[in-house]
Amino acid sequence: MKKRFHGAQEPVFEPDLPIIDAHHHLFDRPAARYLLDELSADIALGHRVLSTVYVESRAFMRADGPEPIRPVGEVEFANGIAAMSASGQYGPCRVNAAIVGFADLTLGARVGETLDAHQAAAPERFRGIRQVTLWHPDPAPNAFMFDPPQAGMMETAAFHAGFGAIAARGLSFDAAVFHTQLPELTALADAFPNTPIILNHLGFAMGLGLAPAQRADLFAKWQGALQELAKRPNVSAKIGGFGMPFWGFGFDAGTGVASSDQLAAAWRPFVLAGIEAFGVERAMMESNFPADGHSCGYVPLWNALKKTTADFSDTEKSELYWDTAARTYGIDVPKP
Repeated sequence: MKKRFHGAQEPVFEPDLPIIDAHHHLFDRPAARYLLDELSADIALGHRVLSTVYVESRAFMRADGPEPIRPVGEVEFANGIAAMSASGQYGPCRVNAAIVGFADLTLGARVGETLDAHQAAAPERFRGIRQVTLWHPDPAPNAFMFDPPQAGMMETAAFHAGFGAIAARGLSFDAAVFHTQLPELTALADAFPNTPIILNHLGFAMGLGLAPAQRADLFAKWQGALQELAKRPNVSAKIGGFGMPFWGFGFDAGTGVASSDQLAAAWRPFVLAGIEAFGVERAMMESNFPADGHSCGYVPLWNALKKTTADFSDTEKSELYWDTAARTYGIDVPKP
């Protein structure tokens, strides 16, 4: 991870708003550690995050054993963290109340072994899988990915066979794509209209290295593809991930600490376009931490999102910050 911000940095905006953080990661790597202690410390800075959704980061996978079963190690880990959090010893937030694991859908029907093992490992919390399919013809984004996938993965017969195993078990699929891949995801949603698909990070509008004059064209293409995808009722979207370098906002490259006002000014058009496309009933807010720590701290991140939706009604905010995530991931943590 390029850099990581700590500390409150600024007062919490709308501190009483209950939040389900619909997307975060936990891992322990030589260059980066973010586990329950670190997440709990960020939450304790003041935002009222009372539940979270764990999303795979290929952490703590088994080192040996059959290939389809190795990913179950991460779900076992995430479920153990959830049990620790449920004790209440780490604060009121119920971390990992829902778990999204990894499975390799290119295994085809054999991926059912992975899915069944995940369900057995976390029967109360496992909800579905994510397989990152991010691919772009520009090589620049590859510098920020551990293992860049192959082009056109979602269109292969093997991937569709694997997706069928998800559908047969009533699980969901979290999709990580660039805006150029949104038509592929739209076709997948059409092929499996009864399977919930959750678009991560609004389908990154890949703006790395673009000049200001090029960004208007990027926005138009991204928005058009997003609106087309949103016509599929089985697709919902996570509003966030803006701290990642892919967007080209440049906060990750800065030497100072961006304020929530600066973040909100840059992010606002994308946030509002995403909510407009999906409606508050199919949009949910996420921190994508610690990955968004490339650009800002946990407090300014949520402040920026809240300031962008400050004029929304209480009902709309409830949908965005709690209800949509609770419905999508079957989270039964009581909302205050």
